[in-house]
Amino acid sequence: MPFRIGWFSTGRDEAARSLLKIVLDHISKGTIPAEICYVFCNRQRGESLESDRFIQWVESIKIPLILLSSRGYLASLRERDKEDWRASYHREIAKRIQNLPVNLIVLAGYMLIVSPAFTEAFSIINLHPAEPKGPKGTWQEVVWALIEKKAVQTGVMMHLVTKDLDEGPPVAYVTFPIKGPKFDRLWEDYDQKLKRRSFSQLVKEEGEDNPLFKEIRREGVRRELPLIVMTLRALAEKRVRVEKDDILDEKGDKIEGFCLNEEVEEYLKECNSKFQNPNVK
Repeated sequence: MPFRIGWFSTGRDEAARSLLKIVLDHISKGTIPAEICYVFCNRQRGESLESDRFIQWVESIKIPLILLSSRGYLASLRERDKEDWRASYHREIAKRIQNLPVNLIVLAGYMLIVSPAFTEAFSIINLHPAEPKGPKGTWQEVVWALIEKKAVQTGVMMHLVTKDLDEGPPVAYVTFPIKGPKFDRLWEDYDQKLKRRSFSQLVKEEGEDNPLFKEIRREGVRRELPLIVMTLRALAEKRVRVEKDDILDEKGDKIEGFCLNEEVEEYLKECNSKFQNPNVK
């Protein structure tokens, strides 16, 4: 029996469609020995143009699609008690997917925090833009934290979703340096700027336009899709397993995440080769 995946997405942009398309392409080619059993979207038709496109495309490829608008669900309760609303909303989702059992749920651009009870009932993984034990928070907060402490490397990880936000153990990860030829001049420019103003002033004045910030973010984004693909492949091949709150290798030993550096870098090389040679498909 193939590895069974449930896919959660808000479908808010083209990237949401592209990510699902690429994963399905790898499944059809046999790169990922798995199947996507259903797609859940927390929007209904008519809420936005992009989510409508996502919904229509999923319907066209005949994958079971489950819709439950978070915007329209018990709005008065949401205003009174956000946590009670979150619990109620995800209880309703659980009812709708209970007859579609999966090995794993992937949050892929799902723009809601799941309820604690939901994380305990299902194995769920999510992307975080840092290496294990790296900075917490949004990707903007992560990048600035790396810059402030002058980190030498960072990464991206797929982690288990638990009731404690962003605290679940890493399932798989990739790391990359942020010092060296590509970065050294940017770090030098950054140091020169700090001689004229404080770190907080620099963040406020330049924000995401800071060249060092942009390059760290760019290198992280390049690895996000390959990491998702290679993580699903490793899980489907049972080279890494999720057992309740533990991550195990193929021998059954507990690990602190499965390193996919070599596979991700090879994926990037293949993508670059295809881009440079338009005859390669």
